[in-house]
Amino acid sequence: MDAIDQADLRPRVRFAIVLGSAAGLWLCYFLLTSLRAEILDLGFQSEMLWRRALVSAIGVVITLAMWLMLRLFDARPLWLKIGAALLLALPVSVALAQVNQIVFNSMNDRVMEREAAKQGMRVRRSESGDLLVDVPLPSDVGAMASGGKPGTVTLNQPEDQMTPWQEMTEIAFGRYFMMLTWAALYLALLVGEKARAAERRESAYRRAAKAAELRSLRYQVNPHFLFNTLNSLSALVLTGKTERAEAMIQMISTFYRRSLAADPTADVPLREEFRFQRLYLDIEGVRFPDRLRARYDLPKDLREARVPGMILQPLVENSVKHAVATTSEPVTITISAREEYGRLVVTVSDDASGAHASETGKSAGFGIGLGNVRERIEARFGEQASIVSGPSSEGYATHIRLPLVTHA
Repeated sequence: MDAIDQADLRPRVRFAIVLGSAAGLWLCYFLLTSLRAEILDLGFQSEMLWRRALVSAIGVVITLAMWLMLRLFDARPLWLKIGAALLLALPVSVALAQVNQIVFNSMNDRVMEREAAKQGMRVRRSESGDLLVDVPLPSDVGAMASGGKPGTVTLNQPEDQMTPWQEMTEIAFGRYFMMLTWAALYLALLVGEKARAAERRESAYRRAAKAAELRSLRYQVNPHFLFNTLNSLSALVLTGKTERAEAMIQMISTFYRRSLAADPTADVPLREEFRFQRLYLDIEGVRFPDRLRARYDLPKDLREARVPGMILQPLVENSVKHAVATTSEPVTITISAREEYGRLVVTVSDDASGAHASETGKSAGFGIGLGNVRERIEARFGEQASIVSGPSSEGYATHIRLPLVTHA
């Protein structure tokens, strides 16, 4: 099965899908955090927006870096992929938390100052980094403490604030579960891609098997044809009919040159199939010049209908073998086509009444040639095609019904 794409053996999630999933994840982060800030009225929206956008862009890059490491486990068992995701998400979440702190560090004090100002307080930091809050005193208390003028009291609150490492740890926990969510999505995409790859391989195997079956059935036609024509040629040579033998050799050469050049699994236009059978009957006409007559009925609108190549060959051979060769009377073999309820009906018939009695008696109308035709159309069209063969009012007829296909 070398024709099957070897890349399907190790399916990968396409980079465009990975990039889209990472971008979608961080777009959700950007929108949700912006909505939260708007609801809480944290202020500085324009400045916060570009900082969030920067964090999101860096987040996409870091997520792709995590993907490059995670994809090394694509061919590994599922439990190993899950373990790799759990471990890889740890350093990635720390890196994301660090980026968040660096980008938003200068904004924390400004947000606190704004919130304190709303309550009439002022927030500042001492030289040692402690957080100082200037709280205004009530008017009566302030007046007493400052000689009749309102005053303020400064509070030092270092204990109520988290250290930078504590803040980063809290952010890292949130990013960790965020990365695990994306990793779960990636693993789901990978499983889906493997399922599609398995379907493609199965489909390719089915097509290859079907092509092999069609090729085998198609090649069965040639030996029968060659055997019959060589027998005819031998008879002409033995009876001294050299001119007719030479004419038959030329036609046999032309027939094989055209038939062997075609793809044995491909369909051909119905006009081409009629042309092959005309050539074959011309060859047999050299053998039976006084007994074999041929008639062709192909409507113009059906000339481009597609049929399996040489599908009519065994049927025409049967008519020659069981009708023309077994009687001394002239026999007309008719090859016709018509459209019936949106389907193509191709008929091969002859007017030798009773000549097929031995064949029908042995195999109910389905000998080796008919069996080959039945198997070929079933392999090609399934239940959409059928073949019916048996005596007719004029002699014997075989009808093939196929889907009407007019394009390659």
